[in-house]
Amino acid sequence: MSHVTDLVCTTCAKPVVAGALTCQDDGGTLDVRYDYETVGRVMSPDTLSADRNPTMWRYRALLPIEDDAHLPPLTVGGTPLYAAPRLAIDSGVGAMWIKDETRQPTGSLKDRASALAVVKAREAGAKVVTTASTGNAAAALAGISASVGQENVIFVPDAAPEAKIAQLLAYGSRLVLVRGNYAAAFDLCSAAVARYGWYDRNTGINPYMTEGKKTVALEILEQLEWSAPDVILVSVGDGSIIGGVHKGVKDALALGWIERMPRLIGVQAEGSDYMAQAYESGENVTSKPPIEASTIADSISADLPRDRVKALAAVTETGGAYLRVTDEEILAAIPLLARGSGVFAEPAGAAAYAGLLAAKRLGHIGGDDEAVVIATGSGLKDVASARRATAAETPIHVAPDIDELARALEP
Repeated sequence: MSHVTDLVCTTCAKPVVAGALTCQDDGGTLDVRYDYETVGRVMSPDTLSADRNPTMWRYRALLPIEDDAHLPPLTVGGTPLYAAPRLAIDSGVGAMWIKDETRQPTGSLKDRASALAVVKAREAGAKVVTTASTGNAAAALAGISASVGQENVIFVPDAAPEAKIAQLLAYGSRLVLVRGNYAAAFDLCSAAVARYGWYDRNTGINPYMTEGKKTVALEILEQLEWSAPDVILVSVGDGSIIGGVHKGVKDALALGWIERMPRLIGVQAEGSDYMAQAYESGENVTSKPPIEASTIADSISADLPRDRVKALAAVTETGGAYLRVTDEEILAAIPLLARGSGVFAEPAGAAAYAGLLAAKRLGHIGGDDEAVVIATGSGLKDVASARRATAAETPIHVAPDIDELARALEP
Protein backbone atom coordinates (compact mmCIF):
# COMPACT_ATOMS: atom_id res chain seq x y z
CA MET A 1 0.00 0.00 0.00
CA SER A 2 1.05 3.60 -0.53
CA HIS A 3 2.15 5.56 2.53
CA VAL A 4 1.35 8.95 1.00
CA THR A 5 -0.70 11.17 3.32
CA ASP A 6 -1.28 14.17 1.05
CA LEU A 7 0.14 16.50 -1.57
CA VAL A 8 0.88 20.08 -0.47
CA CYS A 9 1.57 23.17 -2.57
CA THR A 10 5.14 24.42 -2.16
CA THR A 11 3.95 28.01 -2.68
CA CYS A 12 0.82 28.39 -0.52
CA ALA A 13 1.26 25.27 1.68
CA LYS A 14 -2.34 24.16 1.03
CA PRO A 15 -3.23 20.51 0.41
CA VAL A 16 -4.61 19.77 -3.05
CA VAL A 17 -7.54 17.75 -4.26
CA ALA A 18 -6.95 14.08 -5.03
CA GLY A 19 -5.57 13.48 -8.50
CA ALA A 20 -4.26 17.02 -9.06
CA LEU A 21 -0.70 17.51 -10.29
CA THR A 22 -0.48 21.23 -9.44
CA CYS A 23 -2.12 23.54 -6.89
CA GLN A 24 -5.72 24.38 -7.74
CA ASP A 25 -5.30 27.90 -6.33
CA ASP A 26 -2.00 29.18 -7.70
CA GLY A 27 -0.68 26.46 -10.01
CA GLY A 28 2.26 25.84 -7.65
CA THR A 29 4.36 22.69 -7.65
CA LEU A 30 3.46 20.06 -5.10
CA ASP A 31 5.31 18.15 -2.41
CA VAL A 32 4.33 14.54 -1.72
CA ARG A 33 4.03 13.86 2.02
CA TYR A 34 4.38 10.47 3.75
CA ASP A 35 3.43 8.82 7.01
CA TYR A 36 6.98 8.40 8.29
CA GLU A 37 5.88 6.45 11.35
CA THR A 38 4.34 3.76 9.15
CA VAL A 39 7.23 3.84 6.67
CA GLY A 40 9.67 3.35 9.54
CA ARG A 41 7.85 0.21 10.62
CA VAL A 42 8.17 -1.47 7.23
CA MET A 43 11.51 -0.16 5.97
CA SER A 44 14.77 0.62 7.77
CA PRO A 45 18.52 0.45 7.14
CA ASP A 46 18.39 -3.13 8.44
CA THR A 47 15.62 -4.25 6.08
CA LEU A 48 17.36 -2.51 3.20
CA SER A 49 20.64 -4.27 3.92
CA ALA A 50 18.80 -7.58 3.59
CA ASP A 51 16.97 -6.55 0.40
CA ARG A 52 18.57 -8.11 -2.68
CA ASN A 53 16.69 -5.84 -5.10
CA PRO A 54 19.33 -3.33 -6.26
CA THR A 55 16.95 -0.99 -8.12
CA MET A 56 15.22 2.21 -7.09
CA TRP A 57 12.15 0.14 -6.19
CA ARG A 58 13.90 -1.06 -3.03
CA TYR A 59 12.66 2.27 -1.57
CA ARG A 60 9.06 1.66 -2.63
CA ALA A 61 7.72 2.34 0.90
CA LEU A 62 8.91 5.92 0.28
CA LEU A 63 7.41 6.09 -3.20
CA PRO A 64 3.84 7.00 -4.20
CA ILE A 65 2.97 3.58 -5.60
CA GLU A 66 0.74 0.71 -4.55
CA ASP A 67 1.95 -2.80 -3.75
CA ASP A 68 0.42 -4.15 -6.96
CA ALA A 69 1.94 -1.46 -9.18
CA HIS A 70 3.24 -2.77 -12.51
CA LEU A 71 6.94 -1.85 -12.48
CA PRO A 72 8.97 -1.41 -15.68
CA PRO A 73 11.44 -4.25 -16.31
CA LEU A 74 14.54 -2.10 -16.95
CA THR A 75 17.08 -1.94 -14.12
CA VAL A 76 16.69 1.66 -12.98
CA GLY A 77 18.79 2.74 -10.02
CA GLY A 78 21.45 0.83 -8.15
CA THR A 79 24.19 2.90 -9.79
CA PRO A 80 27.70 2.80 -8.31
CA LEU A 81 29.21 5.34 -5.95
CA TYR A 82 32.92 5.45 -6.65
CA ALA A 83 35.54 6.70 -4.25
CA ALA A 84 37.77 9.18 -6.10
CA PRO A 85 40.87 9.68 -3.95
CA ARG A 86 43.01 11.17 -6.72
CA LEU A 87 40.34 13.74 -7.54
CA ALA A 88 39.98 14.50 -3.83
CA ILE A 89 43.70 15.29 -3.65
CA ASP A 90 43.64 17.29 -6.87
CA SER A 91 40.65 19.35 -5.74
CA GLY A 92 41.83 19.80 -2.16
CA VAL A 93 38.99 18.14 -0.26
CA GLY A 94 39.05 15.53 2.47
CA ALA A 95 37.26 12.82 0.51
CA MET A 96 35.30 12.57 -2.70
CA TRP A 97 32.86 10.19 -4.34
CA ILE A 98 31.31 10.14 -7.81
CA LYS A 99 27.70 8.95 -8.10
CA ASP A 100 27.75 7.44 -11.58
CA GLU A 101 24.31 7.98 -13.13
CA THR A 102 25.78 7.38 -16.60
CA ARG A 103 25.08 3.70 -15.86
CA GLN A 104 21.30 4.08 -16.07
CA PRO A 105 19.48 2.23 -18.91
CA THR A 106 19.24 5.33 -21.13
CA GLY A 107 22.38 6.96 -19.75
CA SER A 108 21.09 9.55 -17.28
CA LEU A 109 19.58 10.11 -13.85
CA LYS A 110 16.30 11.08 -15.55
CA ASP A 111 15.47 7.36 -15.83
CA ARG A 112 14.51 7.45 -12.16
CA ALA A 113 11.79 10.04 -12.74
CA SER A 114 10.58 8.55 -15.99
CA ALA A 115 10.25 5.08 -14.48
CA LEU A 116 7.90 6.50 -11.86
CA ALA A 117 6.09 8.57 -14.51
CA VAL A 118 5.30 5.47 -16.54
CA VAL A 119 4.03 3.67 -13.44
CA LYS A 120 1.75 6.59 -12.57
CA ALA A 121 0.59 7.01 -16.18
CA ARG A 122 -0.43 3.36 -16.37
CA GLU A 123 -2.07 3.68 -12.95
CA ALA A 124 -4.12 6.57 -14.37
CA GLY A 125 -5.04 4.55 -17.45
CA ALA A 126 -3.35 7.04 -19.76
CA LYS A 127 -3.07 6.07 -23.40
CA VAL A 128 -0.24 8.55 -24.06
CA VAL A 129 2.45 9.97 -21.79
CA THR A 130 4.39 13.05 -22.85
CA THR A 131 7.22 15.36 -21.86
CA ALA A 132 9.32 18.25 -23.10
CA SER A 133 13.06 17.94 -22.72
CA THR A 134 16.46 19.05 -23.94
CA GLY A 135 17.16 15.35 -24.44
CA ASN A 136 17.78 13.30 -21.31
CA ALA A 137 14.28 13.29 -19.82
CA ALA A 138 13.00 12.58 -23.31
CA ALA A 139 15.31 9.61 -23.80
CA ALA A 140 14.45 8.34 -20.34
CA LEU A 141 10.72 8.48 -20.98
CA ALA A 142 11.16 6.95 -24.43
CA GLY A 143 13.26 4.06 -23.15
CA ILE A 144 11.12 3.23 -20.14
CA SER A 145 7.97 3.51 -22.27
CA ALA A 146 9.45 1.16 -24.85
CA SER A 147 10.12 -1.42 -22.15
CA VAL A 148 6.38 -1.68 -21.37
CA GLY A 149 4.85 -0.72 -24.73
CA GLN A 150 3.59 2.65 -23.53
CA GLU A 151 2.71 5.14 -26.29
CA ASN A 152 4.54 8.45 -25.85
CA VAL A 153 5.02 11.80 -27.56
CA ILE A 154 8.23 13.74 -27.00
CA PHE A 155 8.85 17.47 -27.53
CA VAL A 156 12.50 18.46 -28.00
CA PRO A 157 14.21 21.65 -29.28
CA ASP A 158 15.41 21.04 -32.83
CA ALA A 159 18.95 21.98 -31.75
CA ALA A 160 19.24 18.98 -29.38
CA PRO A 161 22.41 16.87 -29.85
CA GLU A 162 22.10 14.25 -32.60
CA ALA A 163 22.92 11.41 -30.19
CA LYS A 164 19.89 12.28 -28.06
CA ILE A 165 17.61 12.56 -31.09
CA ALA A 166 18.89 9.19 -32.33
CA GLN A 167 18.00 7.60 -28.99
CA LEU A 168 14.43 8.83 -29.24
CA LEU A 169 13.98 7.54 -32.74
CA ALA A 170 15.51 4.18 -31.86
CA TYR A 171 13.04 3.75 -29.00
CA GLY A 172 10.16 4.42 -31.39
CA SER A 173 8.84 7.59 -29.78
CA ARG A 174 6.64 10.00 -31.68
CA LEU A 175 9.17 12.81 -31.79
CA VAL A 176 8.26 16.47 -32.21
CA LEU A 177 11.25 18.72 -32.96
CA VAL A 178 10.27 22.25 -31.97
CA ARG A 179 11.75 25.29 -33.67
CA GLY A 180 12.88 27.11 -30.55
CA ASN A 181 14.41 26.48 -27.15
CA TYR A 182 13.38 24.28 -24.23
CA ALA A 183 10.81 26.84 -23.04
CA ALA A 184 9.10 26.70 -26.44
CA ALA A 185 9.06 22.90 -26.35
CA PHE A 186 7.69 22.93 -22.80
CA ASP A 187 4.89 25.35 -23.67
CA LEU A 188 3.86 23.38 -26.73
CA CYS A 189 3.87 20.16 -24.72
CA SER A 190 1.65 21.78 -22.08
CA ALA A 191 -0.75 22.93 -24.77
CA ALA A 192 -0.91 19.39 -26.14
CA VAL A 193 -1.66 18.02 -22.67
CA ALA A 194 -4.52 20.50 -22.33
CA ARG A 195 -5.96 19.61 -25.74
CA TYR A 196 -5.47 15.84 -25.83
CA GLY A 197 -5.52 14.86 -22.16
CA TRP A 198 -2.14 13.10 -22.28
CA TYR A 199 -0.36 12.19 -19.05
CA ASP A 200 2.11 14.98 -18.24
CA ARG A 201 5.59 13.88 -17.12
CA ASN A 202 7.00 17.41 -17.17
CA THR A 203 9.29 18.64 -14.43
CA GLY A 204 7.68 21.30 -12.28
CA ILE A 205 4.22 20.03 -13.22
CA ASN A 206 4.27 16.41 -12.10
CA PRO A 207 5.24 16.16 -8.40
CA TYR A 208 6.10 12.48 -8.71
CA MET A 209 9.23 13.32 -10.70
CA THR A 210 10.84 14.62 -7.51
CA GLU A 211 9.97 11.34 -5.81
CA GLY A 212 11.70 9.32 -8.50
CA LYS A 213 14.80 11.49 -8.48
CA LYS A 214 15.09 11.44 -4.70
CA THR A 215 16.10 7.78 -4.87
CA VAL A 216 19.58 8.88 -5.98
CA ALA A 217 20.04 10.58 -2.60
CA LEU A 218 18.76 7.54 -0.71
CA GLU A 219 21.24 5.38 -2.61
CA ILE A 220 24.13 7.73 -1.86
CA LEU A 221 23.34 7.69 1.84
CA GLU A 222 22.92 3.92 1.93
CA GLN A 223 26.17 3.41 0.01
CA LEU A 224 27.92 5.60 2.59
CA GLU A 225 26.39 3.40 5.33
CA TRP A 226 24.03 6.20 6.38
CA SER A 227 26.87 8.56 7.23
CA ALA A 228 25.93 11.76 5.42
CA PRO A 229 28.69 13.55 3.51
CA ASP A 230 29.37 17.20 4.22
CA VAL A 231 28.27 18.33 0.78
CA ILE A 232 26.56 17.02 -2.35
CA LEU A 233 27.10 18.87 -5.64
CA VAL A 234 24.41 18.80 -8.32
CA SER A 235 24.25 20.48 -11.72
CA VAL A 236 21.05 22.53 -12.04
CA GLY A 237 18.89 23.48 -14.99
CA ASP A 238 15.18 23.00 -14.34
CA GLY A 239 15.90 22.34 -10.66
CA SER A 240 14.16 19.00 -10.36
CA ILE A 241 17.24 16.90 -9.59
CA ILE A 242 18.49 19.08 -6.75
CA GLY A 243 14.91 19.24 -5.45
CA GLY A 244 14.80 15.46 -5.53
CA VAL A 245 18.14 15.12 -3.74
CA HIS A 246 16.83 17.48 -1.06
CA LYS A 247 13.66 15.42 -0.67
CA GLY A 248 15.65 12.21 -0.32
CA VAL A 249 17.91 13.53 2.42
CA LYS A 250 14.91 15.08 4.19
CA ASP A 251 13.15 11.71 4.16
CA ALA A 252 16.23 9.98 5.58
CA LEU A 253 16.62 12.62 8.29
CA ALA A 254 12.94 12.44 9.25
CA LEU A 255 13.20 8.68 9.58
CA GLY A 256 16.32 8.94 11.75
CA TRP A 257 18.50 7.14 9.22
CA ILE A 258 21.05 9.97 9.13
CA GLU A 259 22.10 12.34 11.90
CA ARG A 260 22.64 15.52 9.91
CA MET A 261 21.70 17.21 6.66
CA PRO A 262 24.44 17.54 4.03
CA ARG A 263 24.84 20.92 2.36
CA LEU A 264 23.57 20.99 -1.20
CA ILE A 265 25.46 23.05 -3.76
CA GLY A 266 23.71 23.79 -7.03
CA VAL A 267 26.04 24.26 -9.98
CA GLN A 268 24.82 26.31 -12.94
CA ALA A 269 26.35 27.20 -16.26
CA GLU A 270 27.27 30.88 -16.40
CA GLY A 271 24.97 31.32 -19.38
CA SER A 272 22.02 29.65 -17.63
CA ASP A 273 22.21 31.01 -14.09
CA TYR A 274 18.60 31.81 -13.13
CA MET A 275 18.88 30.07 -9.74
CA ALA A 276 22.28 31.59 -8.96
CA GLN A 277 20.87 35.04 -9.67
CA ALA A 278 17.88 34.47 -7.41
CA TYR A 279 20.04 33.02 -4.64
CA GLU A 280 22.41 35.96 -4.67
CA SER A 281 19.78 38.69 -4.94
CA GLY A 282 17.12 37.16 -2.71
CA GLU A 283 14.57 37.45 -5.53
CA ASN A 284 11.26 35.63 -5.26
CA VAL A 285 11.45 32.82 -7.80
CA THR A 286 7.67 32.69 -8.16
CA SER A 287 7.76 36.15 -9.74
CA LYS A 288 11.29 36.44 -11.14
CA PRO A 289 11.04 36.63 -14.97
CA PRO A 290 12.82 34.23 -17.32
CA ILE A 291 16.36 34.83 -18.50
CA GLU A 292 17.79 34.05 -21.92
CA ALA A 293 19.82 30.89 -21.35
CA SER A 294 22.73 29.79 -23.52
CA THR A 295 25.29 27.12 -22.64
CA ILE A 296 27.08 24.16 -24.15
CA ALA A 297 25.58 22.08 -21.35
CA ASP A 298 22.20 21.64 -23.03
CA SER A 299 20.82 19.43 -20.26
CA ILE A 300 21.00 22.32 -17.80
CA SER A 301 19.96 25.13 -20.13
CA ALA A 302 16.73 26.69 -18.83
CA ASP A 303 15.31 30.17 -19.30
CA LEU A 304 12.86 29.56 -16.47
CA PRO A 305 13.57 26.58 -14.18
CA ARG A 306 10.27 24.76 -13.82
CA ASP A 307 11.04 23.36 -10.36
CA ARG A 308 12.57 26.58 -9.09
CA VAL A 309 10.73 26.70 -5.74
CA LYS A 310 12.03 23.29 -4.69
CA ALA A 311 15.43 24.06 -6.21
CA LEU A 312 15.87 27.20 -4.11
CA ALA A 313 14.68 25.47 -0.93
CA ALA A 314 17.23 22.70 -1.50
CA VAL A 315 20.06 25.18 -1.07
CA THR A 316 18.64 27.62 1.47
CA GLU A 317 17.33 24.93 3.83
CA THR A 318 20.64 23.03 3.89
CA GLY A 319 23.06 25.94 4.23
CA GLY A 320 24.36 25.31 0.73
CA ALA A 321 24.90 27.69 -2.17
CA TYR A 322 24.39 28.29 -5.86
CA LEU A 323 27.39 29.06 -8.03
CA ARG A 324 28.30 29.46 -11.69
CA VAL A 325 30.89 27.80 -13.89
CA THR A 326 31.82 28.84 -17.41
CA ASP A 327 31.37 26.65 -20.47
CA GLU A 328 35.17 26.46 -20.67
CA GLU A 329 35.33 25.15 -17.08
CA ILE A 330 32.60 22.62 -17.87
CA LEU A 331 34.44 21.35 -20.95
CA ALA A 332 37.72 21.14 -19.02
CA ALA A 333 35.98 19.08 -16.34
CA ILE A 334 34.98 16.32 -18.79
CA PRO A 335 38.50 14.87 -19.24
CA LEU A 336 39.49 15.75 -15.65
CA LEU A 337 36.61 13.69 -14.32
CA ALA A 338 37.17 10.89 -16.83
CA ARG A 339 40.90 10.59 -16.16
CA GLY A 340 40.57 10.97 -12.42
CA SER A 341 37.75 8.48 -11.90
CA GLY A 342 36.97 6.64 -15.13
CA VAL A 343 33.51 8.25 -15.34
CA PHE A 344 32.78 9.78 -18.76
CA ALA A 345 30.12 12.48 -18.34
CA GLU A 346 28.32 14.81 -20.70
CA PRO A 347 28.78 18.57 -20.07
CA ALA A 348 25.91 18.79 -17.56
CA GLY A 349 27.28 15.80 -15.65
CA ALA A 350 30.82 17.15 -15.59
CA ALA A 351 29.53 20.58 -14.50
CA ALA A 352 29.10 19.25 -10.95
CA TYR A 353 32.83 18.51 -10.75
CA ALA A 354 33.65 21.91 -12.24
CA GLY A 355 31.42 23.24 -9.48
CA LEU A 356 33.38 21.41 -6.81
CA LEU A 357 36.58 23.09 -7.99
CA ALA A 358 34.83 26.47 -7.98
CA ALA A 359 33.25 25.84 -4.57
CA LYS A 360 36.63 24.99 -3.06
CA ARG A 361 38.13 28.12 -4.59
CA LEU A 362 35.29 30.30 -3.28
CA GLY A 363 35.35 28.84 0.21
CA HIS A 364 32.05 26.95 0.07
CA ILE A 365 33.93 23.68 0.68
CA GLY A 366 36.73 23.17 3.19
CA GLY A 367 39.86 21.07 2.96
CA ASP A 368 38.47 18.42 5.30
CA ASP A 369 35.02 18.18 3.77
CA GLU A 370 33.65 14.96 2.32
CA ALA A 371 31.96 15.64 -1.00
CA VAL A 372 29.75 13.69 -3.39
CA VAL A 373 29.58 14.76 -7.04
CA ILE A 374 26.62 13.48 -9.04
CA ALA A 375 27.54 12.73 -12.67
CA THR A 376 24.04 12.99 -14.09
CA GLY A 377 24.50 11.82 -17.70
CA SER A 378 26.80 9.90 -20.03
CA GLY A 379 29.40 11.55 -22.22
CA LEU A 380 28.08 9.47 -25.10
CA LYS A 381 25.04 11.76 -25.05
CA ASP A 382 27.15 14.56 -26.55
CA VAL A 383 30.26 13.23 -28.25
CA ALA A 384 30.82 16.52 -30.07
CA SER A 385 31.37 18.35 -26.78
CA ALA A 386 33.68 15.61 -25.54
CA ARG A 387 35.75 15.90 -28.68
CA ARG A 388 35.84 19.66 -28.28
CA ALA A 389 37.03 19.17 -24.69
CA THR A 390 39.91 17.00 -25.92
CA ALA A 391 40.76 18.97 -29.06
CA ALA A 392 44.34 19.50 -27.92
CA GLU A 393 44.94 15.76 -27.72
CA THR A 394 46.57 14.33 -30.83
CA PRO A 395 46.15 10.63 -31.67
CA ILE A 396 49.14 8.67 -32.95
CA HIS A 397 48.76 7.71 -36.62
CA VAL A 398 50.94 4.82 -37.83
CA ALA A 399 51.03 2.09 -40.41
CA PRO A 400 50.58 -1.47 -39.10
CA ASP A 401 54.34 -1.71 -38.52
CA ILE A 402 55.98 -2.28 -35.13
CA ASP A 403 59.09 -0.27 -35.99
CA GLU A 404 57.01 2.71 -37.05
CA LEU A 405 55.06 2.39 -33.79
CA ALA A 406 58.32 2.31 -31.82
CA ARG A 407 59.51 5.49 -33.53
CA ALA A 408 56.17 7.19 -32.84
CA LEU A 409 56.28 6.25 -29.17
CA GLU A 410 59.81 7.55 -28.65
CA PRO A 411 59.98 10.91 -26.87
